[in-house]
Amino acid sequence: MPIDAPGAAQAPSIRAMRVDDLPSILEIERESFPSPWKREHFLHEIARNPFAWSRVAEVGGRIVAYACLWRVDDELAINNLAVHPHERRRGVGAWFLGRLLADARASGCTHATLEVRPSNVAARRLYDRHGFREAGRRPGYYAVEGEDAIVMTVVLEGRGGVEPGESRRL
Repeated sequence: MPIDAPGAAQAPSIRAMRVDDLPSILEIERESFPSPWKREHFLHEIARNPFAWSRVAEVGGRIVAYACLWRVDDELAINNLAVHPHERRRGVGAWFLGRLLADARASGCTHATLEVRPSNVAARRLYDRHGFREAGRRPGYYAVEGEDAIVMTVVLEGRGGVEPGESRRL
């Protein structure tokens, strides 16, 4: 059942990322990426980066997704976003990304950017459904694996929420 479906067991919520969330976040991170961020990276985002806007999605007190974002002027940069492997293909990522983009738009952001691996087909589909389009490539961006990054961007327009699976400009 999709996470936002009527009758779903518990409604998800979003809140600021905290240091005590890191064990759960690091577990998801290690299971999600071939070159995972380290604890120090997340600590910097939580405690020292003035541009950071890091969030977690919870269901029943359990972290099901997280995102490390930067808000700089009118731009949202999505630096790291992951969904717990057991929650994938259930609408969590679409719901979470939609809420993050809606919140960014409401706070004055006019566009969002991200980098994604060409091999991460599921993430690329998610971003495409939310209106992101390829804007360029960064050759060798993921140096350890020798993989390029696809740079994607979306214009954030209007107001209100973004529904999972919408494929319109936001």
